[in-house]
Amino acid sequence: MTVLPDDGLSLASEFPDATREQWQSLVAGVLRKSGRDLPGPAAEEALSTTLQDGLSTRPLYTADDAPGGIGYPGFAPFTRGGRPEGAAVSGWDVRQRHTLPDPLRANEAVLSDLENGVTSLWLSVGSAGIPVSGLATVLDGVYLDLAPIALDAGAEFGPAARALLKLYEERGVARHAARGTLGADPVGELARTGREVTGLTEEAAELAALCDREYPGLRAITVDALPYHEGGASDAQELGCALATGVGWLRDLTAAGLTVEAACEQIEFRYAATADQFLTIAKLRAARRLWARVTEVCGAGAGTGAQRQHAVTSPVMMTRRDPWVNMLRTTVASLAAGVGGADAVTVLPFDHALGLPDAFASRIARNTSTILLEESHLGRVIDPAGGSWYVERLTDDLAHAAWAWFQEIERAGGQRAALHDGLIAERLAATWQERSGRLARRREPITGVSEFPQLSGPPVERDPAPAPPGGGLPVVRRDEAYETLRARSDAHLAATGARPRVFLAALGPAAAHTARATFAASLFQAGGIEPVHDPVTVDAATAADAFTRSGAAIACICSSDALYAEGAAPVAAALKTAGALQVFLAGRPGEQRETYVRAGVDEFVVAGGDAIAVLTSVLDRMGVA
Repeated sequence: MTVLPDDGLSLASEFPDATREQWQSLVAGVLRKSGRDLPGPAAEEALSTTLQDGLSTRPLYTADDAPGGIGYPGFAPFTRGGRPEGAAVSGWDVRQRHTLPDPLRANEAVLSDLENGVTSLWLSVGSAGIPVSGLATVLDGVYLDLAPIALDAGAEFGPAARALLKLYEERGVARHAARGTLGADPVGELARTGREVTGLTEEAAELAALCDREYPGLRAITVDALPYHEGGASDAQELGCALATGVGWLRDLTAAGLTVEAACEQIEFRYAATADQFLTIAKLRAARRLWARVTEVCGAGAGTGAQRQHAVTSPVMMTRRDPWVNMLRTTVASLAAGVGGADAVTVLPFDHALGLPDAFASRIARNTSTILLEESHLGRVIDPAGGSWYVERLTDDLAHAAWAWFQEIERAGGQRAALHDGLIAERLAATWQERSGRLARRREPITGVSEFPQLSGPPVERDPAPAPPGGGLPVVRRDEAYETLRARSDAHLAATGARPRVFLAALGPAAAHTARATFAASLFQAGGIEPVHDPVTVDAATAADAFTRSGAAIACICSSDALYAEGAAPVAAALKTAGALQVFLAGRPGEQRETYVRAGVDEFVVAGGDAIAVLTSVLDRMGVA
């Protein structure tokens, strides 16, 4: 190695170090120009973003914000990864999900996946997917000593596990070569169905003991946090529920005779990966840190505290309208899962919310990981986010919030007790209600649904998927409130041949009305209401005629504040005279509010307003069933 001489040259030597106070002063100066006179620290706080769980992201992070003791990859507390080499040897496990109930069709899909880059299979077995009796057919032609199998069979995990183990024996697979997880998850079944089947925990413990004795590459237990994510949980709540479930399994498995180390080796954790990439990265890193602390307290050896993680792109974020945008969401989510250190990553097909995926959607799903690994070489960097002051602080904050929720669950008697007495459901409902408010106000925009929706074009249709189990925690989706409105619009279109319409009365030149007309059009389209407007400039004299010709039942006036003061009132009056059921004005009315209301304006639509309430009232007024 050649050592270059130190010539004393430093590119920044002539520039003094900037302080945080200087930066805050500059920020305060910029805010002062916009009418907000705030001192330095308050100016920085004004640029912070509030997240769920009492967390926030600040506009500036320095080395002083990073917590200490994050360790090294592959060593406790495993924040930076469960393995020293990270994913650098072979990348993460590309694990694709299969739910086709027809074993022959499922076998075709399985073989196609394995031939084209998938490295393990996640099989939904039982009433919600592949019949247990069809497992041999589904895996016909699969090299079971090369392709790990992850089962997801709900309450039928026992028969499914025995069928898979029998298949290993029949096909001559050495017991040490069998890899994957048997998917025993009675707690997750309780969360999904609200029912606790007697004997499932004991059966799961027996499978764990069998795997510990005879199948070193198999894990028996899955701690699935998806029921909580799909029930509306925040990231900290998802982590806390998973941690409490994992602790419960340590108690059950050690009571059944396993050592703490053996019990740890029998558990795999499953988390949701969302399009909020930094929160997903922080969540997976925090999860490993939290589990390492649990195993440490339980007396496990230092080498057994690495949590095995399976990340799945979030079903909650998947939309039914304009589903092609889901490709972007799942790409960001899978990238975040890989960067966060997940051992296995499942990318759900973009048409997941519509039913069974077609061949194109399945190909895109598996290719997402392939491109990230083989073309972007994402797996060749160990802990890519490590050292980012923002990510390290977010990881630490999220870990503390999750630990507090975990402790509350433990005080309530553990995860099962908290599910039975309604604590989990109550907290998740409150969290989802708060998030639903942000979605309704478009503070959390949904591209293709609440922002830039498309009303034209045929809907994307798929064969229905097997009905998932229900009766426990609810299953929520980000798009559900808007989907209800769009369904009403679709029914109106089918019954009348046209969608409900809104006339956009655009006053003045394009420079004056384009911004608010675009805002109003997007707002009404989110509810399935088609915007129409006259291409010529509208004033009071032409408003009534243009409205009548549009075939719309309601109208929205769009322009600048200056032109509103000059002509909004007479236009509103003309629209009312022409028969408009409701007249809206895009923008805040200011001191002219009473004038506009007296002239006929019924409501003002603004950024941050409750879009769901406005659109629901409009459809109700127009008689859209």
